[in-house]
Amino acid sequence: MNYWTKLSVEYAAQKSYLDDLFRVYPTIPEGIRDIDEELWKNIETSFKLRDSSQLIKELLKLDLFPIKDSYIIFKEIS
Repeated sequence: MNYWTKLSVEYAAQKSYLDDLFRVYPTIPEGIRDIDEELWKNIETSFKLRDSSQLIKELLKLDLFPIKDSYIIFKEIS
């Protein structure tokens, strides 16, 4: 294995890897967005009924899809 590839693999296996990565490539969320309550109820209903077609239609009504940044986990809204 190439020397630099080996170093990269070893470094990626360390527990501090993601923290170090965020220091180099910081991700700053644009803030918490408010979602229309009626629209969210429709999304939840479609999900619970396993109506995939309606679920997609409801999700597409959102201004932004729930997950905008791949580094930020989606927080469940209760």
